[in-house]
Amino acid sequence: MSKKTKVQKSYFILFSFLIITSCGSVRRHNEQQTTCIPPEKLKEDVDFAYSKLKEMHPQLYWYISKDTLDYKFDSIKNTINESLTPLQFYFKLQPVISDIREGHLSLRIPSKRITKKEIKTLESKKGMFSRFEYYVKGDHLFIIQNKDSIEHIKPGTEILTIDHIPVSYYIKRYKKLISSDGFNTTFQPYFLKDLFFNYYVAEKGYEDSATLETIYNGKKKTYQLTREDKSENDLKQDKENKKRTQEKKINDYIAFSDSYNRNFKFLDKDSTIAYIKVKSFSSDYSEKFYRETFKKIKSAKSPYLIVDVRNNYGGSLEEINNLYSYLSPEPYVLIKPSQVNSKVAPLKTNYFRKGNPFQYIFKGITYPTFFFAQTLSTYKKDGKFYYKVKPDKKSKPNKDAFNGKIFVLINGGSFSASSIITSKLKNDKRSILVGEETGGANDGTVAGFYSYQTLPNSKIDLPIGLLFVQPNITFTNTKKGVLPDVAVKETIQDIINKKDSQLDWVIQEIRKEKDTHIK
Repeated sequence: MSKKTKVQKSYFILFSFLIITSCGSVRRHNEQQTTCIPPEKLKEDVDFAYSKLKEMHPQLYWYISKDTLDYKFDSIKNTINESLTPLQFYFKLQPVISDIREGHLSLRIPSKRITKKEIKTLESKKGMFSRFEYYVKGDHLFIIQNKDSIEHIKPGTEILTIDHIPVSYYIKRYKKLISSDGFNTTFQPYFLKDLFFNYYVAEKGYEDSATLETIYNGKKKTYQLTREDKSENDLKQDKENKKRTQEKKINDYIAFSDSYNRNFKFLDKDSTIAYIKVKSFSSDYSEKFYRETFKKIKSAKSPYLIVDVRNNYGGSLEEINNLYSYLSPEPYVLIKPSQVNSKVAPLKTNYFRKGNPFQYIFKGITYPTFFFAQTLSTYKKDGKFYYKVKPDKKSKPNKDAFNGKIFVLINGGSFSASSIITSKLKNDKRSILVGEETGGANDGTVAGFYSYQTLPNSKIDLPIGLLFVQPNITFTNTKKGVLPDVAVKETIQDIINKKDSQLDWVIQEIRKEKDTHIK
């Protein structure tokens, strides 16, 4: 046998082993999801979760007292008197985690895994619920966009029941699982509209049909949704969407929604109003996007800039620090030193958490570099431990920094890094914030990087943020989100009519200023 043939045979054996292991892993996982776990084992998981939170979370009692949280964890154990599946246990424990009021802190909902064959089958079919856009108000769920005119369901239609179970039951059930940072009042509806069917599918699985009872303009109607096969054109379009052109890279194309994460345009013919929309601070190609965008704005001599971070759940600190360098006319420090619980906390990020054999080998080789980098980045000051990150150092404004008037659009979907940068902009009086209270806290959040813990008996994952990140501001101590300078509410009718009342307010304000200058 030749050397080449031996190598090929070795790769074939390894590949076959990985497939068999993967299939076995899915089967074992799904069997575990249906297994009832004895009460004493579930109580062990409750204790394990709380002990890990106390060990690692740097701001556990910010929004809830220790006595209250102790009581809640003790109380939940007293309610566990029978065996439960992991999913049933999740619906008991997650509301207690949610009461901590740290928006990044949440158990991962346990759900059935699907095989590669099942994934391939789903990829050949259209989504069922994902082809609509939703709006949550109180205990009501509305369809606000019907992308493919499915069954000619009109925007503004309320879904009353799904397979004859009231939607209000699900909303009340799922609301208990979601918390914002602190005592914010706007975040939950935004996050719930995006996660509603994630929770639903985790409970029900991937079904091929569903019966919807609806009401529109006082008239009730029933629809039968099905998971349709994709046409040849749909499959061709999917393939086309996956191609990464230069434009797609810079604007961070999202194939799922066929949209761009970042957008830039001028809103008027004379280029006086520049508009930047960022849906997520993903950091992918962001430096090039901002570099090219602000060069165009400077070249056009635009006196007004609108930055839209509505429905932006956050992301990279590096990206918002870079963006701030284009918004600040003078040197700045974006965030205060970031606190961790201990010297070794940054080493608890589960470096070897997931990966195939090749990745484990690579991680084993690079672990010493990771170890020393994390250790050298941690320091002690005044009895507390901190972790060095670039945004806590003084940064210079970019040479193409914008010097005109800035408006920033915010809403309850502006979370995490979006709240950090808007809080800083407001504190520095660098912009006018328009919209509604952000979903993330004004005074900081706990995230950065995570330690991924797995509860020993239920096998539910609990990611714990290790970094206490706060904007470099004078704190408000309101325990709420960033409040707008100008409050402008967006209604469901505005959305249906494609009327952007918040952006319209800014444009009208700019027009007033222009008219005043002309006079």
